Amino acid sequence: MENTHTHSHTETKKILDRLSRAIGHMEGIKKMVEEGRDCSDVLIQIAAVKSAVNNVGKLILQDHMKHCVVDALETGDTKILDDFSAAINKFVK
Repeated sequence: MENTHTHSHTETKKILDRLSRAIGHMEGIKKMVEEGRDCSDVLIQIAAVKSAVNNVGKLILQDHMKHCVVDALETGDTKILDDFSAAINKFVK
């Protein structure tokens, strides 16, 4: 699903920083697996990354709702509500 309307995001830097940290954390987990580290430790780190990614998703959803959805509705683009609903459904699966 590609969205082509122009919109602004206020949390882009925060989102990118959090994604970079999660990516770094995943690299650390990969190294743990390569080194044969304890499975329980690996699973705990995976849980931390899942939580971090979910929090990034929440931040993106909030930013999208506060800015993109509002902007689109102000210009009469009601299709964004269907797109937003579909995105929420996929995110919470």
